[in-house]
Amino acid sequence: MSTRFLSASQIRPAQGIDIVRIGVALVILMHPLHGFLHPEDIGAFGGFLSGLGYPFGVPLAWTVLVVQTACSLLMLVNRLVVPACVGHIVVVLFGMVHVHYRNGWFVVGGGTGGMEWPAILLACLLGVLWAHLPRRA
Repeated sequence: MSTRFLSASQIRPAQGIDIVRIGVALVILMHPLHGFLHPEDIGAFGGFLSGLGYPFGVPLAWTVLVVQTACSLLMLVNRLVVPACVGHIVVVLFGMVHVHYRNGWFVVGGGTGGMEWPAILLACLLGVLWAHLPRRA
């Protein structure tokens, strides 16, 4: 048996980050696409945001959808990746605080709707962000 699979050499780290970047962008893009296809849900999302005390709930909901769409598209075309990751991180953190935190950790199994999936998204976004940060001279 070959031991090359057991070594920790990084032959293609850039391609690995590209897979994560594209995968995360596509997964997150499903949220705004659903909103655009079902605009009646935007009103409910806006009502939820207003119920949390945010002003202008429906315009804020549309803003979230536009931010998610723009950030996902930027990540897919590999442009402005760092600000796109920051935009997604802000949205995911707000979702963790306002939705997932009260549901505990697990998404399935030990609970429902918990923080483990957003935590994975955050880890992926932070990894992609880190890989795309400009190097200091």
